[in-house]
Amino acid sequence: MKILEITNVDFSLTHFLLPLMRALREDGHDVVGVCAEGPLLAQPRAEGFRVEALPFARSFSPLAQARAFLALVRLIRREKPDLVHAHMPISGVLARLAAKLCGVPRIAYTCHGFLFNQPGSHARRILALVLEKLCGHVTDIFLTVSQEEAEDARRLHIHPHPIAIGNGRDSTRFRPDDAARARIRREVGTSEHTPVIIVVSRLVRHKGYPELLEAMRAVPQAELWVVGERLPSDHGSVLDTCFEQARIALGPRLKCLGYRTDIPALLAAADIFTLPSHFEGLPMSIIEAMLTELPVVSTDIRGPREQVVQNVTGLLVPPANATRLAEALRILTQNAALRAQMGTAARARALALFDERIVLTRTVRLLTETV
Repeated sequence: MKILEITNVDFSLTHFLLPLMRALREDGHDVVGVCAEGPLLAQPRAEGFRVEALPFARSFSPLAQARAFLALVRLIRREKPDLVHAHMPISGVLARLAAKLCGVPRIAYTCHGFLFNQPGSHARRILALVLEKLCGHVTDIFLTVSQEEAEDARRLHIHPHPIAIGNGRDSTRFRPDDAARARIRREVGTSEHTPVIIVVSRLVRHKGYPELLEAMRAVPQAELWVVGERLPSDHGSVLDTCFEQARIALGPRLKCLGYRTDIPALLAAADIFTLPSHFEGLPMSIIEAMLTELPVVSTDIRGPREQVVQNVTGLLVPPANATRLAEALRILTQNAALRAQMGTAARARALALFDERIVLTRTVRLLTETV
């Protein structure tokens, strides 16, 4: 089969879709990636994948979306794929409508989170729901990363047979590593006995950074490692002022490490993972942390509450609540035995539910068995 894997930006393709593209290729299929051009596409291209760059825009600009839609139609007509597999809300709508217009035999979509479940104006949320319902009617295979999103798709009549496929990560890459722990701590100047809280995400408001930075003022003696950067396509307020104030308040306890490719080693060097987001799909970063035997402090929202078992593998707090977040982080920074107990339980749960090989095998079967 020829399969087009379509998403919005290079970050999504490289970090989320590349393992699936590898699995599909290993199954004998011709896989082409499609997204906006970006520097992170060097990796899939180095692995021999053809990636077609189209002018996707993460906005509701009618002109920008029309330009992307026409480019998709031209590409699909030229490539004549057997299957179009779309991802992310806006690129997912465009890709499915273009595939239907071009007569693609099978159209698949993976929902990584519905826009109508995210903060925004009432009009935007209604529009997002209408578009999801419209595109659901032309979608043959409808997958979601979380159980709650699958329930929403069924309850709201977006698709009659949504399947919660989940997310997965490689348990051989993400695991405890004493050597990496010692090396990374030497590199960043952190002692072995200092409790380290790590967050790995894009630097955007809805990941909960203002609350996290505020909470850290009430978590003495622990360091916060911030791993990630803001993408050029990210919207919303810039967090520069927020981080500048935190640097003054926290001093050397705040270490901003930027975009890194050695995430497994960084996680192995930390003690606690946190992701205090306001909304999510089913975060890959939480799975990576669980596999590395880190207890997780996250928010009681869709996605994380399917991953984190309260008081067993971590702690869940209300979103946008710095006080409750600080309380949870303090509990874990002050109790090494509890961290170890939760970390062990977290890896066991991740191995059972979020092993990449199991998730990819099932996804490949669902995408290809009916064609």
